[in-house]
Amino acid sequence: MLSRSCFNLLNLEDYICADRTRIPRVMTVPGIISDVDEATLNGDNNGGGGDHKSEEMETVSSSVNQERRIIVANQLPVKAYRKGDGEDGQKWCFDWDKDALVLQLKDGFPADVEVVYVGCLKVEVDPMEQDEVAQLLLEKFRCVPTFLPLDLINKFYHGFCKHYLWPLFHYMLPVTPSNGVRFDKSMWQAYVSANKIFADKVMEVINLDEDYVWIHDYHLMVLPTFLRKRFHRIKLGFFLHSPFPSSEIYRTLPVREEILRALLNCDLIGFHTFDYARHFLSCCSRMLGLDYQSKRGYIGLDYYGRTVSIKILPVGIHIGELESIKSSPETAEKVKQLKQKYEGKTLMLGVDDMDMFKGISLKFMAMGQLLDEHPEYRGKVVLVQIMNQARSRGNDIQEVQNEINRVASEINQRYGIPGYEPIVCVHGEVSTLDKVAYYSISECVVVNAVRDGMNLVPYKYTVSRQGCPNLDQAMGLSESTTQRKSVIVVSEFIGCSPSLSGAIRVNPWNIDDVADGMNSALKMSDAEKEMRHEKHYKYITSHNVAYWAKSFNQDLERSCAEHYLKRCWGIGFALGFRVVALGPHFRKLSVDHIVSAYNRSSSRLILLDYDGTMLPQDRVDKSPSDDVLALLNSLCSDPSNVVFIVSGRGKDPLSKWFSPCEKLGISAEHGCFTRWTKDFPWESSISTLDLEWKKIALPVMAHYTEATDGSSIEQKESAIVWHHQEADPDFGAWQAKDLLDHLESVLANEPVVVKRGQHIVEVKPQGISKGVVVENLIATMKSRGKSPDFLLCVGDDRSDEDMFDSIASWVANQSSATDTAEVFACTVGQKPSNARYYLDDTFEVIKMLHGLSTASSQSQLLSKPPHFQVSFEG
Repeated sequence: MLSRSCFNLLNLEDYICADRTRIPRVMTVPGIISDVDEATLNGDNNGGGGDHKSEEMETVSSSVNQERRIIVANQLPVKAYRKGDGEDGQKWCFDWDKDALVLQLKDGFPADVEVVYVGCLKVEVDPMEQDEVAQLLLEKFRCVPTFLPLDLINKFYHGFCKHYLWPLFHYMLPVTPSNGVRFDKSMWQAYVSANKIFADKVMEVINLDEDYVWIHDYHLMVLPTFLRKRFHRIKLGFFLHSPFPSSEIYRTLPVREEILRALLNCDLIGFHTFDYARHFLSCCSRMLGLDYQSKRGYIGLDYYGRTVSIKILPVGIHIGELESIKSSPETAEKVKQLKQKYEGKTLMLGVDDMDMFKGISLKFMAMGQLLDEHPEYRGKVVLVQIMNQARSRGNDIQEVQNEINRVASEINQRYGIPGYEPIVCVHGEVSTLDKVAYYSISECVVVNAVRDGMNLVPYKYTVSRQGCPNLDQAMGLSESTTQRKSVIVVSEFIGCSPSLSGAIRVNPWNIDDVADGMNSALKMSDAEKEMRHEKHYKYITSHNVAYWAKSFNQDLERSCAEHYLKRCWGIGFALGFRVVALGPHFRKLSVDHIVSAYNRSSSRLILLDYDGTMLPQDRVDKSPSDDVLALLNSLCSDPSNVVFIVSGRGKDPLSKWFSPCEKLGISAEHGCFTRWTKDFPWESSISTLDLEWKKIALPVMAHYTEATDGSSIEQKESAIVWHHQEADPDFGAWQAKDLLDHLESVLANEPVVVKRGQHIVEVKPQGISKGVVVENLIATMKSRGKSPDFLLCVGDDRSDEDMFDSIASWVANQSSATDTAEVFACTVGQKPSNARYYLDDTFEVIKMLHGLSTASSQSQLLSKPPHFQVSFEG
């Protein structure tokens, strides 16, 4: 916990500066800030020292104003190779990797935006050459390489990423040592270390005030914490390109909270599908107790005063790159060769990585099933399977390879004849040009992954099937008379499936289902193929990679728009670090400050919520402790004080619990019943309490209680509350929403309001709220000539916000300086609130009240009794 002095420093007005320091855009030596840049950083904010600026420094400063995006991914979008055999030996050379998504997304940014890339190279560079390579990449490609030691790469990428996180995020748990890799702490530490190295590289080149950082994929999920810790207002987005598993799978991860909290240090988190986002939100709810809400189409999580936005949009493909390849003469020549090779055959195509989740062997089994059930396809239908190289290594990859070879061999032996193999596997490096040629001649593409984040093969296939003049000529087609057609057989467990409304969706685990899907594709009429193709092509071309990047970029700018409107500071240690962001006038309540105001006042009103304010929410025994009772008695004994417990609980338990406090006022059931002291009679804020509506509401609540395990009904004299705190979080919230709608419908003509609170749905009479309680108490004191000159109100939940609103209105309506009172509206917990102050927890509330109690005791000992006493008798 931060000390009080730390918070006082953070609360200084000059914490929000008009002119903030800048990190230089380009380092003269990787990792080191030059003397020139230091001078720029330490320049006089008021304009002094301008005579000391060199011409070079002015050039650096002017470049700072250019808008930039820093794209961080595991690998840089460049290809590296050695070239030259002279006396100096071979030199490193680099080219853009035009197939890299992080390079293609640049098309979605405004033309004047500069893009800087941070990531690893796909090759190992000798440490002696790293500085030279880094300088070359920065100058010519705007790339900042993260050189990771080989042993760190093995543990970070091949270990934790590919053999632990990747299977788990694809729903495979390491139940036995032979079935996946179990959690290894050393691999996790390597993952954290690699992420920290990435953070160091980002901080070398970032302009903290103006640059936006966009992090990609599961390799860098804890990077946001390192960046947010170094600069609280960093503009930070993250996009996950893999699935996010359901909470039942994710919660098995030993470092589950560290990763969740790291992602929540972003401003915007993107997912390909609603399912992935829903799973993430469910994990935040179940493991961190965070609720989310949708406002005007945007989903947001409130996290310590910051709103973390959730983006749902599948990535697209680079249409221009494909069109360029389609129009090349080399592609047309390749198409002619393939057409001649497979003359008289109907091609179905698969393009997959060598991966255990791509379902290649299952696809081959379905092909065998198809040929077994439909002999007419034998000798005529060929499944061409392009095998992309594996992205990792290990026994699991070898096992997948062996299984694929075995199944393919069996089917080819059973159904093959001289000159015909039903399954053709294409191994090795297959260029994008060759893939486009295969796409162009294939009547159907089969994407059969058992789990996949997105998979853009169907998109690329559809655009390739649209053809172009030279491809049409190579295939012997006439562009003017030929309608475009294509068919997609796609697994329902991959990210692109929801966006392909015209595809044949299959369950990859069901061999019969996949075989039927293939058969449907082969027998489909040309008219239907054309209709499906047109639908897909229209969507894919309008939702390309530029559209995806532009949309994410706009949402990131929107999510960061209010960064400098709030005060921010960090709390927590290591990967538990997070930033608290609150309004500029919202600050922690200082005991010294409130005690000083308390001593200056002579007519005080103290309003205290009970649950969550004076009593921790997780306490099983809800009765007040002896210490709390003694504290309340001490405050009530001061004749200048009027002390009230304002609670949503019923008057009977409150009367019982606080019976030792004879001078304590109590307002029960959100103000429906009030008494000024123990001997004072209860007063109802409603002249006639009509409870006939309970006969309607109770049976409805009873029905939902029976259907929702862990829920319960609390009956108060004026209200009924349905609790679902002990129910399953998702199901309880779902049932609460449905119950709210149901009750509002059946009670539409009754004099009641139905409200949903934290884990509750409550029905209570109209006109009842804690805000009304505050108004009535202040009005009563004023009518008796003792208007409060000190007002303390402490609460923790939504119902207490009504009190803060009423207090704010009262302060705004004070007519003169003589009416001015010391007002302390205080919420429990660092969160957005209508209160001006906060205390961290119930412990600090009690500590603050002890300070007031001590002040009262000292005042009564050192001075004469006040010349008046607030009395509410008769």
